[in-house]
Amino acid sequence: ARDETETLQKLYDLLEAKGFEARMEGVALLDLCKNSPKLVTTNIVQIFDDFVLRILDTHKKVKQMALDVLAEIIAILEDALNPVIVLLVEGILKNPNSKDPGVHAA
Repeated sequence: ARDETETLQKLYDLLEAKGFEARMEGVALLDLCKNSPKLVTTNIVQIFDDFVLRILDTHKKVKQMALDVLAEIIAILEDALNPVIVLLVEGILKNPNSKDPGVHAA
């Protein structure tokens, strides 16, 4: 349980970091979903409250990576995303007008 708490705290810290490189590291949530899906599903609302902010990030590399990772997360977590689906859809809908072709494509 202590390892899980430390892992989650590190994830939250990375997703909320000031530097875009750290936020990108936090976006790599995909590994956590693959390795510990139960940990993610148990804490899904807290995790995705921070993750959605990366979908709306001001740095286009972070935003694009978050959208790409989200596509893979959806395939892994499927129905477990139900509690955060509205939050995710709202975040995604703010991106189609992006002028950056990578973000738009993601």
